[in-house]
Amino acid sequence: MISYLLRRTFAAAILLLVVSAVTFAIFFLLPRLAGQTADQLATQYLGKSPSTADILAVKHNLGLDQPLYVQYWHFIKSIVAGATYNLGPTTVHCDAPCFGYSFKNHQEIWPQLVSRLPVTISLAAGAAVLWLVSGVTVGVISALKPRSFFDRTFMGVALAGVSLPMFFTGNLAILLFVFNWPIFGREYVPITENPAQWANTLFPAWCSLALLYSAIYARLTRSGMLETMNEDFIRTARAKGLHERNVVVRHGLRAALTPIITVFGMDLGLLLGGAVITETVFSLDGVGAYAVQGITDNDLPKILGVTLLAAFFVVIANLLVDLLYAAADPRVRLS
Repeated sequence: MISYLLRRTFAAAILLLVVSAVTFAIFFLLPRLAGQTADQLATQYLGKSPSTADILAVKHNLGLDQPLYVQYWHFIKSIVAGATYNLGPTTVHCDAPCFGYSFKNHQEIWPQLVSRLPVTISLAAGAAVLWLVSGVTVGVISALKPRSFFDRTFMGVALAGVSLPMFFTGNLAILLFVFNWPIFGREYVPITENPAQWANTLFPAWCSLALLYSAIYARLTRSGMLETMNEDFIRTARAKGLHERNVVVRHGLRAALTPIITVFGMDLGLLLGGAVITETVFSLDGVGAYAVQGITDNDLPKILGVTLLAAFFVVIANLLVDLLYAAADPRVRLS
């Protein structure tokens, strides 16, 4: 198990390095290939009508006047060891991990991301619990009673849930449960200050996300369980006299968990990287809203920082999925 863990951790580290190279290429190499000059790239980090001195300063701070391999080295070095930016009369040091510096609002990117992470984590974690429990439960019951009224009803609801976009269900939830029937609040409160108000504010967003994702998990669980419950080892377990609940949960559901774990890891990793539409609809100041702000302001360091953070969460989620595979199925450790 330790050898398997070390192999997967090393592969995750290599993948993070590859992701950083791809991210760097998207923001610094592709514009050059499209014909943009270093001055044009530097201008995108500034406001309207920047002076020549400002353009030269930004170009020097970002290393745009250096070869690409030197720029990439400084890019990686700044994440690990920090960076120093010369802003003319003042010098700013960006502590590690330095995900960049916004020259528009003169703020480091990493502290801004960290301050917004609790909102995004709260949104993703609560919604993940709801959609995983509800989706898997409905999928198991539907598989045990195929073509029944319960199966047809909930699979129809699941189809409707996966078909409705978030900006529709989210705004509908706000209209009904915040304005028409003021059951839930709108102002986000950290869990450390008031856990009840924290859950009360996020519950509509959790339900809106859960409606979208639980539909996928219900259909995925149903198809996996229908296939698994017809296997020979299920008939053997029943022939041994095991209780039906043990047959379903310990044998049937466990064998059908592999695709569910895969999808869950990817979905959770993507949400932790910023639920852009959900945070925008529910006015949550999380990582996704920060990305929207960076796009609106044409602030490339913000967009670059969010991209790196989202990539990190996706890679870590894949690593955890591999470890869960090993826990759910011992045969994976030998592969």
